[in-house]
Amino acid sequence: MPFINIKTPEAALSAGQKAEIGHRVTDLLAEYLSEAARPYTMVLIEEVKDGGYYRADELFTIPDAYRATDRAG
Repeated sequence: MPFINIKTPEAALSAGQKAEIGHRVTDLLAEYLSEAARPYTMVLIEEVKDGGYYRADELFTIPDAYRATDRAG
């Protein structure tokens, strides 16, 4: 079973964007592995809370300008 784990900053993606990523990643894997892999492909999108990780030795928080406007999902 193909398994893709994507981590993003919390609130960076809307529900619609997450759905689109899930569909597009599944399409990509089916293209490479064959359509037989599609029903078994899992895409997990995890949101990491602000302050939950570091980038370049600094605590990372997502700038407000990059937050999704559609907060559903």
